[in-house]
Amino acid sequence: MKSLIIFLITFTAFICKAQQVYPLNTDFTTIPNYSYIKDMNNELDQLVGNYKADFEGRQINLFITKQPKKFIHLGNRKFYQDILSIRYQIKNSSGAILQDTQNMNFQSDQHEHTIYSLITRPVYNLNNSAFIYGGTNCGVGWGDIYLKKINSSQISWEYVPDSTIIDNSDCPPGTDTTIYLPETKDLIFTKQ
Repeated sequence: MKSLIIFLITFTAFICKAQQVYPLNTDFTTIPNYSYIKDMNNELDQLVGNYKADFEGRQINLFITKQPKKFIHLGNRKFYQDILSIRYQIKNSSGAILQDTQNMNFQSDQHEHTIYSLITRPVYNLNNSAFIYGGTNCGVGWGDIYLKKINSSQISWEYVPDSTIIDNSDCPPGTDTTIYLPETKDLIFTKQ
């Protein structure tokens, strides 16, 4: 009975141990594993919303949401962080949908088609945010996306792909590996 009581006290102390919380933009390499990087000042909220732009005959719709306490595993670092998630829909000039991720059910370890914020950049300019894009099918086009808030209804977009080339051993033949996201800088999106 005494060992059961000791076990329950130890277990309760372990479970009730407060999770360490740090402000947004804390360097994740300096915090203990399983800490929480929290958007304490609601900085991420300024970009939340639906945005639209036209580029080279395509209509691009971005659906930006805030995702609290997302579990992130980078190398040997494991932590939770409030992030922004971007889903998108791209249509051609006839209105046909070329690519649509707004209703995709992403798995926790999925990278393809995902766009998640990495950091806002108050050191340079509070209105800049960097995102990691997991690429389209077979990871083609994975890279970085930078958003800059211009005003309350507009953001500027920059997409820099890190890889646009694959070989047939990486991707099944016939897979659509077209990168539909606009590969450009200073594209203006307007909030809808």
